[in-house]
Parts: sequence; structure tokens; C-alpha cells
Amino acid sequence: MVKRAVVTPDKHFPLHDPDAISVVKKAIEIVKPDTYIDLGDTGEWSYFSTHYWRGRFAKPMEDLIPLLDSDVNEVNVGMDWIDESLDKVNCKERHFIQGNHEVWLDNFVVRYPYLKHYMTGKLNFTHGKYTTKYHAFKHLDYYCENIMYGHTHDLQRFTKTSNGGTISSWSLGCLKDIEADEDWLGGKLTNWNHAFAIIDWFKSGNFKVEVVEIIKGKTTLWGEAIIG
Repeated sequence: MVKRAVVTPDKHFPLHDPDAISVVKKAIEIVKPDTYIDLGDTGEWSYFSTHYWRGRFAKPMEDLIPLLDSDVNEVNVGMDWIDESLDKVNCKERHFIQGNHEVWLDNFVVRYPYLKHYMTGKLNFTHGKYTTKYHAFKHLDYYCENIMYGHTHDLQRFTKTSNGGTISSWSLGCLKDIEADEDWLGGKLTNWNHAFAIIDWFKSGNFKVEVVEIIKGKTTLWGEAIIG
């Protein structure tokens, strides 16, 4: 008997990719996971980013509160969409990891150290810390344990074997609207990918990872085509 999870990376509601989210919803209903794990950056929260206000006059707090309420509503609408599929398959165990975009909200109220993570079996989950060219290597080198993360929006894996065994790190891509961000970046191409993961744990805590890439709103899962 194994425990199964579906893991999703950065969605950035309301800047998500609707087709990619639709694929994830259909996949959840096929997989019927015991657990759902969200790697953070669930919302964009742009008005609470220092990047957004760079070179602008920041609004006073009384003007930011309605913007926060609007953003919260957008994120809730997006997560209700995913929760609909999780409820349908009776997946009650759901874990959310704080991303750097969620940290912007914390910084709006109080400042404290960042990078919480969650662990089940022999696999750790975190939003992500490094964005270097070889970030999968860097995350594994930093944690020295199996680790899965988002944040970078692209797909990477790095594996290291020693006398103690084999450990790996996985970067899981994103579910954000990639083309819209490339427009925002002035036409600069990115190496971002849409994807999610299915993980099976054995009683020993060992696990198997299946990364499912979504190509232009389409994927296949266990012999079944899914179109968003």
C-alpha cells in the first residue's frame, strides 16, 4: 500500500495559465491522490512587491487594503477551482508552503526569516531559494536531503550518490501564464515549463517521483490524453 500525492508549483493567480490549471484538475480526478502539496507563489500579490513600487510612489496603507482584498479574492477563486477536484476525489490532506510572493504579504505586516519547508517520508518540499543556472545542484548541496521546489519556473533535476545512498532535487516548473510574462519581459524568451508531480511513498519512506509536463495545455497521464 502506497501513499500518493499531487504536487503543484507556482500558479501566481490571477496570472495563471487556465489550460495548465485545467489539466491539473483533470489529472487530480484521474490520480485520486491522498495528499495535495502546493509549493507556494499561489498568488502574484504584485502590489506588495518591492519590484512593483521601484521608481513609483508607494500607496498609503488605506489604499493598499482594497488591493489586498481584491488579490485575496482572486487567489481564493483560483484555489476553489483546484479544491473542487480535490473534494471530488475526497483528498482531505492538503499542505501549502509559503513562497517568496506570500512572504511579501508577511513583510507588509511584520518581518521574519523566510524559507519554511515540509517533509513527508524521505522527501522535503520547499518553495525554493536559489535561481542560479544550476539551481537543482545548489538546492541539493544546501539541503543535503531529497528536496522538491518551485520558484524558478523551469524543470531541473540533480542526483548525488554517496556511501549513504542516493538523493535528488527536483525543480517543478510553474503553472503561470508564460507567454504573458514573456511579453512583460519585453519579448525575452524564458526556459519556463508547465508541470506538476505525482509522488508515491512506500511504508519505508522511500518514494517514486513522476513529473508530468504540460505542453500548450495538453499532456498524457497513464495512457490517457488530457486537454485543458
